[in-house]
This record gives sequence, C-alpha cells and structure tokens, in this order.
Amino acid sequence: MSAVPTLDFKALLNKNPEALHALDIACRDHGFFLLSNHGLDNEMKAMWRATESFFALPRSKKLTVQRTETNPLGYYDRELTKQKRDLKEVFDFKAGGYQSNNSNIRSQWPADMPDFKTTMQAYFSVCTQLAADTTKLVYQSLGLPQEQVDTDYGEQHTSSMRLNYYPTRDPLTEDEQAHVNALGDMALHHHTDPGTVTLLVQDDTGGLQALSLTDGWIDVPPVEGTVVVNLGDALQVQTNDIYRAAIHRVTKMTEQARYSTPFFYQPRFDATIKPLGALGGEPHYDSFTWREYIRARVTDNFEDSGEDDIQIERYRIAS
Repeated sequence: MSAVPTLDFKALLNKNPEALHALDIACRDHGFFLLSNHGLDNEMKAMWRATESFFALPRSKKLTVQRTETNPLGYYDRELTKQKRDLKEVFDFKAGGYQSNNSNIRSQWPADMPDFKTTMQAYFSVCTQLAADTTKLVYQSLGLPQEQVDTDYGEQHTSSMRLNYYPTRDPLTEDEQAHVNALGDMALHHHTDPGTVTLLVQDDTGGLQALSLTDGWIDVPPVEGTVVVNLGDALQVQTNDIYRAAIHRVTKMTEQARYSTPFFYQPRFDATIKPLGALGGEPHYDSFTWREYIRARVTDNFEDSGEDDIQIERYRIAS
C-alpha cells in the first residue's frame, strides 16, 4: 500500500480492520490519507466548475472581493508562510457554523456570478458532515470518545473553506512586488494546518508533498475522485503527539497551473484544546482556547509579524 493510503470511507465506517490499521499508520508517520467512496462526487464537480470560473475573472473583478486586515474572508494574492510570499491566489469563505457579530467579518461573493455562492454553500455543507464523521473515525482509532466531536464542534464550529489557484507566474504587478515580501522557492511553503482535520480536493497537476518521519518529503499523489485528509495542530495536541499534524508544502508550478480546495474543520471558539484521555502518558501541552490560537494564526498569515507562523510548540510543556 502507498505511504499515503487510499481508504474506502464506507469500509472505515464499518470498522474494517485493514482500513483502520492503514489510517493509524499514516496518522502516526505523516498525517495524510485519501478517502474514496465518500459521496461528494456531484458537489465536487459543481465546485470545480465554479472555482475555475472565479479565478478566470479579470484581476480587477477579483479585487472587488479582496480580504482586508479586519475581514479574513475573500480574495487574496499575497499570503505569507514562513515570512515568505506564496505563489498562489486564494478565495476564503464560510457558509455555515459560527456567525460573527462583527459586520465587517463576512463572506464576500463576486457580483454577476449568482451560481457561485449557491454552489459553494452546498459544497461547504457536505464537507462539514464528512469532516465530522472523519474526525470521529480518527478518534475511534485511538479509543477517544467520539462524543467529544459534538461537544467541541457542533453547530458553532468555526470551519472555513478556501479555493486555491497556483499560477505559473506572479499575479502581482512589478510595482506591487516592490512593496511586499519576495516570493520563496515554493508555491506554498511548509506548514501545518491549525485545525483538526482538513479535507482537500486537488486536480491532477500534482505538487503536494508531506513530510514523513521515515521517508522525508513524499508526494501526496492526485487520485481522481478522492478527498485528501490531513491532520492539523489541534488533533496533534488532542492525541498528545501520537498522531502528527501534517507538515506539507506545494512545489512551484512551472508549466501548468494547479487548483485545490481545502475545507478546514475547526472547533468552536470557546473549545479548550488539550490532550484527551491518558494517551502518551503525562500531557505534553498546556491547554488553550481555540479562539486565542486561530486569531494568532490568521493575523500571522496576513502580514509579516517578524516571526514564523504561530505553532503549538508555544504551548508545549518543558520536559
């Protein structure tokens, strides 16, 4: 079996021992696995069509829904990872879960594309259910209480979705480039996702890589019709380092642009993130609220704070 296994979602739900074992091995080594038979096929096809239509818009129209320092939702083309600018364009939105009382924080939808909003809302909804079910499966593999998912997430989950477009050339003008961080040597530099699990669909271009404990950087291959699952920081804390937040990156696109769409499954703002149960002996982390952690991560991606991205190492208990 591949280092990044393709697992039948229905087999996992039916507690197939071979599938659960493969999931466990992958989560301990690099934090990635692929799901087939997930039931999202129709929504995925509609999402791909809408995504390509959005990024094909003239840049002037995409900038009408540009994110700001006060609103993290919308279009952006100069995001930072590890203090380096990524070669990509993104569109972030929410279509469910917690709704902010701050009127400045809202999803922005492009004008003259009425089907775009409807398509993305439908896709967000099916991803929410799949992410909750997948998180319960990961908990199950370590004997953690699955009802904890309902407690920490529920209707007030803070999940978000992103459309990624990785072009072959810098989308910024020369004048704009002169006033922002320089591009690095990756389309997306190595990082972990802050939440619990990320559901990603990617086109057939390739370029996504994960850091394996045993094999170093390995490819996460495009497999048609699958959903890529990777673990995030919150899950590494909850499993007390038994499962790994997936360190991953995307290599630069030189000949063909790449599309991908991650759904970030994230807890309620007031959820306490801490090691669950007695896994791994004594707790490796102090507890923290999801609110304090995600606010630091969002701010750090928008502007150069002078340090690497906020990470869970900040909460690690000295041994």
